[in-house]
Amino acid sequence: MEQAAAFPGRSSVGLRRRPGNVRVLNRKDLPAAIRVLSINPIENVMVAARVRAAGLEQSSLGCPIWGFERDGVLRALCHVGSNMVPVNADAEAVAAWADFAGPRRPCASIIGPSTVALGLWRELSDRWGPAWRDVRNVRPHQPVLAISKDPQVTPNPGVRKVTLEHWDAYFEAAVRMYTEEVGVSPVQGNPAGYRFYIRQLITSGRAFGLFDGNRVLFKADLGSVSGSVCQVQGVWLEPELRGRGLSAAAMAAVVQLARKIVPTVSLYVNDYNLPARASYARVGFSEVGEFATIHY
Repeated sequence: MEQAAAFPGRSSVGLRRRPGNVRVLNRKDLPAAIRVLSINPIENVMVAARVRAAGLEQSSLGCPIWGFERDGVLRALCHVGSNMVPVNADAEAVAAWADFAGPRRPCASIIGPSTVALGLWRELSDRWGPAWRDVRNVRPHQPVLAISKDPQVTPNPGVRKVTLEHWDAYFEAAVRMYTEEVGVSPVQGNPAGYRFYIRQLITSGRAFGLFDGNRVLFKADLGSVSGSVCQVQGVWLEPELRGRGLSAAAMAAVVQLARKIVPTVSLYVNDYNLPARASYARVGFSEVGEFATIHY
């Protein structure tokens, strides 16, 4: 297990605290939560998609949403599932959530705007120790990209929506992608759950692929769709095909297909993945923010 020696972003989050209240939200808070989520639709699409689909009740959402109130107004949210995702948080919200969290960590990662996510990790670590501090890796700079126009390169016409005919092959490609990207297998401990998740992506029309027979050459999913924004995830190209300039045309096709659903397509990428960033730039994506991810 890797443990970071320092906490990036410490000074930029700050330590000032003002009176505020943290509580678990419920169905009565839905209008206020939607208002907060709508402040930055691209940045907040992951949480917005879940809340719009399942509401705020833990029984339907599968995890709690913490709210931070100040002066009687809901100011920020924190999705506390396998991914801990802060929304519209300032330093006071981060500090209050860290106090509220307790020593038992429920999440496998913290994801969100870079300064906020790193600050939340730091505050939780300072407050509760190793359960929150010890991590597998930290990715402090992940550019958030978006496109709201037709792609700038000609889409590969072979990229199409995946059907259940290719469920097995697509599932295997998704496992390879996740393992390569995160460093652990997504089927570790719950293979049936991940397989069902991939099926849901396929049956909802949010999985796209390029095939040679039953072999997956390229894949990408719409992990979140909310309002006018979607977020692409799970982008993967067969390793032996990399370096040939094929990914830009494939991603252009994903943008073209996704924009039939919503007008704005977004994603986030590791800053060190220069080939992917160059490919997205060719397609026409522009940088609109920065995320950080802390993996446990």
